[in-house]
Amino acid sequence: MASSRTDVIRDLYEGHSERSHRFRYALIAFDVLTIVFVVATSFTPRGPVLLVLDILFGLVILADLVARFAIDRRKGRFLLHPVTLADLAATVSFLAPMLGEGVGFLRVLRTLRLLHSYALLSRLRRDFGFFRRMEEVFLATVNLLVFLFVMTGMIYATQHQTNPDIANYADALYFTVTTLTTTGFGDITLDGTGGRLLSVAVMIFGVTLFLRLAQVLFRPSKVRHECPRCGLMVHDIDAVHCKHCGVTLHIETDGVF
Repeated sequence: MASSRTDVIRDLYEGHSERSHRFRYALIAFDVLTIVFVVATSFTPRGPVLLVLDILFGLVILADLVARFAIDRRKGRFLLHPVTLADLAATVSFLAPMLGEGVGFLRVLRTLRLLHSYALLSRLRRDFGFFRRMEEVFLATVNLLVFLFVMTGMIYATQHQTNPDIANYADALYFTVTTLTTTGFGDITLDGTGGRLLSVAVMIFGVTLFLRLAQVLFRPSKVRHECPRCGLMVHDIDAVHCKHCGVTLHIETDGVF
């Protein structure tokens, strides 16, 4: 009985049926909804309705985590995977309000749910040729968005109670974007040494990720395919021979460039 239940769960997460695809994209929709909820609730006071919604989101994430643990064949590696740790942190942050507002600072951990995007991206690459062709662009975009929202969450969680310039998530996002793009209007600044260090982190790592995205957007398209002789992984999208060793390549395409 337990085995059949595990097989059903494995089919939902890893299968190729129409039901499996619908389930996986329902998870994508839930992840998007989670981030929208995190942003939207930064504008509203805490209350019993939000407490119930917090608990529901936490339980759904916990159920997803337990299901993926049940079907994973390398459970030790699964528990140490960054996506798993991010989901554990998000679960704690959603369920923490039951312990009182004293642990409200843990809400910043909710944005770590965005790390789940890396697992979802692999599913999209598997299901759609368009994502496989644009893999580097999508990965660079996800890296930048994850960094943007995680840093915004950290800034909001650490500043909104003491800094009058950071009244809600939108203020924190505005500061993060203007700092990342080096616009620096100066109308919002962060308080304290910790705030200045956050600003430095946004400038250094954010600009690096932004330039990486620009690089993959404007350079010629490449495709990942391991050369059977020398192991070179990146080739021109219309390559017939490996530029490194000259061996004939058989790159699978969908017939569209």
